[in-house]
Amino acid sequence: MRFDLVTIFPEFFAGPFEHGIVRRARQAGVAEIHVQDLRAFTRDRHKTVDDRPFGGGEGMVLKPEPLFEAVESLLGHGVGDALRPTVADPKTAIVLLSAAGKLFNQETARCYAQLDRIIFLCGRYEGVDERVAEHLATEEISIGDFVLSGGELPAALIVDAVTRLLPGALGNEASSQNESFAESASSELNSLPTGAQHAAPLQGPVSSQSVSSNQVLLDFPHYTRPADFRGWKVPEVLIGGNHAEVAKWRRAAALEKTQRNRPDLALP
Repeated sequence: MRFDLVTIFPEFFAGPFEHGIVRRARQAGVAEIHVQDLRAFTRDRHKTVDDRPFGGGEGMVLKPEPLFEAVESLLGHGVGDALRPTVADPKTAIVLLSAAGKLFNQETARCYAQLDRIIFLCGRYEGVDERVAEHLATEEISIGDFVLSGGELPAALIVDAVTRLLPGALGNEASSQNESFAESASSELNSLPTGAQHAAPLQGPVSSQSVSSNQVLLDFPHYTRPADFRGWKVPEVLIGGNHAEVAKWRRAAALEKTQRNRPDLALP
């Protein structure tokens, strides 16, 4: 299994993978881990990776160009454009770490362990241009209902969770079959009568907008320059300057994304 981590802080990963099971898996050739500096794919002397969001608002948004180019460099081929999109390799996942993504769990880890390669895109700042989620990433993943400063910690956690499921990573293969969230344990839990299963509480607020006392939405999609990237254009409403329409669009887009990625949050 090969893991690639695309980040603006490559030094972050100098320590997390030098211990325990992940370290032994690397030494045994079970797992390869490569860290890619996103700034290497910028074209200005300041190595700029972010810009202001279309439609206004606080913070900065990671630009699409360096992320697309970084992934294409890692894959060794282009990923296409609006007119000529390419077909993704089913054995490779391109994962955008985002508080607005689908919730990662042990079942996700088991699915990932069947792949040959995972490329992690570590978000930062206010968010990542939505065209990355829509046309580059194969999945958008969150590790929980809380907000972090970036995607580096989530990426490290997922690498650990997936690595220990790889054949040969553990000294005793039965170890991963007799622990929390193992398939056998899940089957036993599902067989319990209703009321005997206890869900874990939320760990904190999601990156979201509280709409009412009984509805929470994920953050709305963000877009930054260029307005037209490979034929994928920023929604016109974000460029028009009508703040009321922008607010209306953002709420509708947040609702759509919540229903798609976290329907459990979109309570009636």
